[in-house]
Amino acid sequence: MGGSAPRRDGHLPVETTSFVDRRDEQAEGRDLLARARLVTLTGPGGVGKTRLAARIAARVARAFPDGVRFVHLSGLHDPALVPLAAADALGLHDHSAQPPLDALVEQVRDRRLLLVVDNCEHLLAACAELAAALLRGTTGVRILATSRHRLGLTEEHLMDVRPLPVPDPDGDLSAADASPALTLFADRAAAVDPGFRLTPANRAAVARLCRRLDGLPLAIELAAVRMRVLSVEQLLERLDDRYRLLSAGSPAVLPRHQTLRAAVDWSHDLCTEREQLVWARAAVLAGGFDLETAEAVCADGERVRAYDVLEAVAGLVDKSVLSREAGPDGVRYRLLDTLRHYGLEKLRELPGEEDAARRRQRDWMQERAAACERTWFGPGQRETVARLRADQDNLRAALDYSLTAPGEALAGLRLAGTLWFYWHACGAPREGRYWLDRALDAHPGPTRERARALWISGLLAGCPEDLTRGRRRAEEAAALARRLGDEAEAAHAEYVIGVIRLFSGDLRAALDHFRAGVARGPVPGQHLSLVGLDRVELACALGFLGEADEAIAVCEETRRLCEAHGEEWVLSYVLRMLALAHTVKRDWPRAEHHAREALRRKLAVHDIVGIGLTLDLLAQIAGHGGAPERAAVLLGGADRVWADVDRDRWGSAALATARRSTEARAREATGAQAFDRAYAHGAALPLPDLVGYALEEHRPPEPPEPERPPQGVRLTRRETEVAELVAEGLANQQIADRLVIARRTAEGHVERILSKLGFSNRSQIAAWVTAQR
Repeated sequence: MGGSAPRRDGHLPVETTSFVDRRDEQAEGRDLLARARLVTLTGPGGVGKTRLAARIAARVARAFPDGVRFVHLSGLHDPALVPLAAADALGLHDHSAQPPLDALVEQVRDRRLLLVVDNCEHLLAACAELAAALLRGTTGVRILATSRHRLGLTEEHLMDVRPLPVPDPDGDLSAADASPALTLFADRAAAVDPGFRLTPANRAAVARLCRRLDGLPLAIELAAVRMRVLSVEQLLERLDDRYRLLSAGSPAVLPRHQTLRAAVDWSHDLCTEREQLVWARAAVLAGGFDLETAEAVCADGERVRAYDVLEAVAGLVDKSVLSREAGPDGVRYRLLDTLRHYGLEKLRELPGEEDAARRRQRDWMQERAAACERTWFGPGQRETVARLRADQDNLRAALDYSLTAPGEALAGLRLAGTLWFYWHACGAPREGRYWLDRALDAHPGPTRERARALWISGLLAGCPEDLTRGRRRAEEAAALARRLGDEAEAAHAEYVIGVIRLFSGDLRAALDHFRAGVARGPVPGQHLSLVGLDRVELACALGFLGEADEAIAVCEETRRLCEAHGEEWVLSYVLRMLALAHTVKRDWPRAEHHAREALRRKLAVHDIVGIGLTLDLLAQIAGHGGAPERAAVLLGGADRVWADVDRDRWGSAALATARRSTEARAREATGAQAFDRAYAHGAALPLPDLVGYALEEHRPPEPPEPERPPQGVRLTRRETEVAELVAEGLANQQIADRLVIARRTAEGHVERILSKLGFSNRSQIAAWVTAQR
């Protein structure tokens, strides 16, 4: 229970307590994953499915060259967010107009990865749809799910996670130290009573206690906490009293559910009245939360005051109801899913309490988002990004409450709009569009909040199919803002209109638009980030049109503005525009210097689109600066980054044209074989290593020699044809079209080629084919 802390980056949870060995279950899980593409760990609440899934995933990670990612669903309630949560865990930032699930499948179609989907039981239909789409649309993706109920797919293989075995208390206990249940109890008991250990004198009592708790890890941990004040014998006696009270309950309830309920009931009864109320109110918080959030949500100024919350939280941590974990800006707390649902039950027994707690939670999230927006153009952007990502589940819960509770839609529109910088700067455009669309539909009235939501929706349009709709929304926002007399929101909307003109290829119109906006100057209430971005886009248009000196002058003025406020995100774009302007002047050293500085800042705020744009530019600079192999490595890395965003380089024809020109120059200078080797090497680098290479913070790695298949391995004639087409850069559907075969047949050929040659990705096939030629 509470033994692993979820991570917002999609990697496996960090274990915060010791893990009681489940060697047989781990082996069974690994074996199932080797044979099946969908394995679901099922079992009652509190049995340890999440910890076991994380252990199994860690053990098989080497078999998945594209990684293992963990999708946490316990704090999610909206089925529509399931594919977005999966994309977020995978580090994908889709800007297309495709349905989210289709876009997800398209982006991972050729990858070999394991997706761990945790706590599916409350979103079964959406999880089943996600699993079905990935199984049928890819060949290299496998799924490990945890759920109290099966997903119901024919491809699904079930693994029942059983409680820990407990030795007979009246039998031979000489080997009791090896019992997982007794070991777990002893470990957790020693945490609160440092002198405790298993001895011949207490083994029988501990075994009897663990058997009474049916070997359920959560129940054992909750009981062990009481060793601070009770002996094992006293603990067993009081637990027996609790079970005698329980025996009058419904016989229809499964025994293990009765066991867990009894253990949780007992923990609840041992809490003070104030701790019980804080537990119930904290149950509306999704995922982890900090003390400030607990105070804002759990204190009402009457029954619980803000200074009471710390004491109650400390008591709940002592009783293992709340787990304590590290956060981006200090300590955070978390209710295990089972205990959160219990707290909600208690909250709903108190008239009006749930709605009041959810409203306080929403208001606090609005206050926190507004504070982050106010300080966004300034120092601390990295910390702001980390804090909002840690609060992501609570932001979702606040938005969902506002858009489902009667009379709260305007507040939902306000919160979705306040988070514009998070949706735009931190790689969450798809989710931002989802919430904004829902909020705009829920509150159609002519308000400032609506004007803001409309231009943000336009700003998040990042693909050719969506630009027309985005421009309509931005124009509607500008008209509404002027009608309301809101100059700031009108200026924000005008910025978006100009951006869409720029990315639609209407460079001269975009130039005139931004020149007029910059000449007008800032208006009262206009966010400084958008004041700076007006100038960035003016410099971009000037650069694309060859007006390098004017672009540099605009950038230098904007850089002074950013540096005066300690700002990094807009500054990263200013530096990239300076690099672009110096490429126009063919001043490659200065261009590279500015591009590296831009890349360093973009990594700091995890601006994936910006990283892709800057890697493209660095590749272009390397290609013209006499380093064609470096250009090839950077192109390979940039293409891998863009594969996590979209396939059309953010909808810009100018960017795509520049990339093709860079590749042609580098390929001609190095030769096809050397280019393919360097490109494949760049495509295989993890993002931190790729950025380190681009910044030359470590010695540039040598491109690897072409990998050789095992001796005696031969491809069939059809497999050789497919390998040749892979080397040409064709996707599976294109290969199927070229050879007039079914797509799944083409996918099967590619998978067999990878297996035969011992390779892990298509880039290795391409490099090998080139070497064979």
